[in-house]
Amino acid sequence: METLKVGKITLTWLNGGVTHLDGGAMFGVVPRPLWSKKYEVNELNQIQLRTDPILIQDGNRNILIESGIGNGKMSDKLKRNFGVIEESSIEKDLDKLGLTTKDIHIVLMTHMHFDHACGLTKWKNGKLVPTFENATIITSKVEWDEMRNPNIRSRNTYWKENWEAISEMVNPFNDHISITDEIEMIHTGGHSDGHSIIVLTSENERILHMADLMPTHAHQNPLWVMAYDDYPMQSIKEKQRWIEKGVQDHSWFIFYHDAEYRALKWNENGEITDSVKRS
Repeated sequence: METLKVGKITLTWLNGGVTHLDGGAMFGVVPRPLWSKKYEVNELNQIQLRTDPILIQDGNRNILIESGIGNGKMSDKLKRNFGVIEESSIEKDLDKLGLTTKDIHIVLMTHMHFDHACGLTKWKNGKLVPTFENATIITSKVEWDEMRNPNIRSRNTYWKENWEAISEMVNPFNDHISITDEIEMIHTGGHSDGHSIIVLTSENERILHMADLMPTHAHQNPLWVMAYDDYPMQSIKEKQRWIEKGVQDHSWFIFYHDAEYRALKWNENGEITDSVKRS
């Protein structure tokens, strides 16, 4: 498990499983000869995308960013379609840290697409129950509303199996919310209508989790957005704003999906100046 300590905050990446999705869909209108120079692709034109939750520990709380793809939530057909070759082992990783799912206080959901939200529930005695029994689950109100009432496009990624069992645990917010003095969630839209990012600040150092606005380091160019984005121009607008701000502030950018980097810093020339790589 890779870790990053920034100020009083320690981040630890847990194994939430792995998918393989079409590279063309992940990079939208960007030609393969360009994006394939920046991110490894297999013979099926698929790229590896981790789904690894990030544990935030500040000495008082255990807070999770995203929830992984869970276990036993997908049929064999879905696993083939989404290139799932490994499911979640979050509970094993928590055990190595001396924790259980009961010790997670808050789960921050940037959005509720299946590859982020499957880990919120699990099968127990033939029924779906909350994975993190004592946690408050935080996502934007726009996202929570669409999760429960998806449209003709989004119903393929918002699954009732991922929300019905945790509906009483969800605390939706409008625009932005301060989770602690050091952690803030901000509604951006773009990838989904209710998509949010997470900003962590400790001892004058900053971490940006841009979630699926920038799923991998190869999506650094603001114009490189996914075909999966519901509102691509909003994605571009928010990427321009937050990448520029992050570079100016010497912020860490952290990733849930990236198969190579857990975290990195860029300078104004777009060069990586510091990084934590996945082992």
